[in-house]
Amino acid sequence: MEKAKILVVEDEQPIFELIRFNLEKEGFQVHGVFRGNEVIKEVARWIPDLLILDLMLPGANGIDICRHLRMQEATRDLPVLMVTARNEDSDVVLGLEIGADDYLTKPFSPRVLVARVRTLLRRRTGSDTGTAAGGKVTIHDISIDPRRHLVERGGEVVDLSLTEYQILLFLAGNPGWVYSRNQIISNIKGDDYPVTERSVDVQILNIRKKLKESGAFIETVRGIGYRMREEKSD
Repeated sequence: MEKAKILVVEDEQPIFELIRFNLEKEGFQVHGVFRGNEVIKEVARWIPDLLILDLMLPGANGIDICRHLRMQEATRDLPVLMVTARNEDSDVVLGLEIGADDYLTKPFSPRVLVARVRTLLRRRTGSDTGTAAGGKVTIHDISIDPRRHLVERGGEVVDLSLTEYQILLFLAGNPGWVYSRNQIISNIKGDDYPVTERSVDVQILNIRKKLKESGAFIETVRGIGYRMREEKSD
């Protein structure tokens, strides 16, 4: 089996070497880019399975790079693990808003790094055994096909990030049930995942916007969290 290819964009050499050592030890192919203005060309040349992207880079910042990748057909679904040195909500929220799938705050544990990489790669290949992994989920005018990683609303394809997709699949697969923000993240990413309430709210807001009128079916339950509205039986 071919090793998964990880492109690491990190201008601090010691951090890059730490990432490379731990990922190569787990059997991944690792390639490095050290300037932001070289990333787009290298992604097109090397075609990675996952991108680890530092936010603060010389040449071009990680936010602009991620935004550009999400606008291109070839890299729209490329998993992006964002790395930030600042433990601030604003960094995390901004990264998630423009399409990053996950984030790590420096300093981070190598074990956590490897776990996040494996999780994102499983979701890309559809090998996660999440809610309704065996068949299509249809509720209201929303259809989710886990085998094809495809979401449609009223027959039109909805372009979601990996994390947005997982949240929608989880809520749609459990209609009527109310989940806190931490419960949502635990179910799609695992326990002990560091998350801010605001970052979950941003993901839900993005999903609602992309679903247009159907976004109203994702209801806010004040003081608790979110639920997918049940369909009324005739």
